[in-house]
Amino acid sequence: IDIPLNAKWQQNGIAVAGGNRWGNGSNQLCYPLGLFVDDDQTVYVADQVNHRIVEWKSDATSGQVVAGGNGEGNGTHQLYHPKDVTVDKETDSIIICDSSNGRVVRWPRRNGTSGETIISYIWCVGLTMDENGSLYVTDNGNQEVRRYQRGESQGTVVAGGRGSSSIFGPTYVFVDRDHSVYVSDSYNRRVMKWVAGAKQGIVVAGGQGQGNNLTQLSNPQGVVVDQWGTVYVTDEGNHRIMRWPKGATQG
Repeated sequence: IDIPLNAKWQQNGIAVAGGNRWGNGSNQLCYPLGLFVDDDQTVYVADQVNHRIVEWKSDATSGQVVAGGNGEGNGTHQLYHPKDVTVDKETDSIIICDSSNGRVVRWPRRNGTSGETIISYIWCVGLTMDENGSLYVTDNGNQEVRRYQRGESQGTVVAGGRGSSSIFGPTYVFVDRDHSVYVSDSYNRRVMKWVAGAKQGIVVAGGQGQGNNLTQLSNPQGVVVDQWGTVYVTDEGNHRIMRWPKGATQG
């Protein structure tokens, strides 16, 4: 993502989805997790406890269910605790981490009534797609990130492993223009980076134990990286967003 070096942020945010207490109404969300923002500022939200994906147009006061919303379950028309969502523009579809069903599913983006399973037997939390259409998915059961090229069902491990590069509780993942993989290593309280083709990862944020110091993270979740290599991470346990410049020892 492109962010100017001198960018400043307001300290008070603006609600772009939900904000009307928790519930299952069209203007409500319940424990939302991952999201995707399209080029026209449409927001797709994994509305976890409502077992649905909700689309919120820019400046809308309510959302539209585009996947799930038929109660929890493992039917093709259902989701069960979805945790992340992305849009595949080439096929005009949405791809979802259907976490409690142990699968990744694809739904039509428009007027879809059911989805198809594209990856099975995976405890996924986060996913993202690169410009080539390859899908990167965190596998919390096997403590790794796998890349699936179009049409693949097995995938290739691109992050995780043994020793200092092991990850424990991978949540969300980001892939930059050079195909380096960044993953929130939640139980190790850090963000790890794997350069394309690397066998070992490096720590780029946190890794100093759990705490609220500027050197620490507590249960990191969503992560994005700008063109300068600056890491932005949701520090869930500390209720804050942290920015770590490239090479910095604290955020």
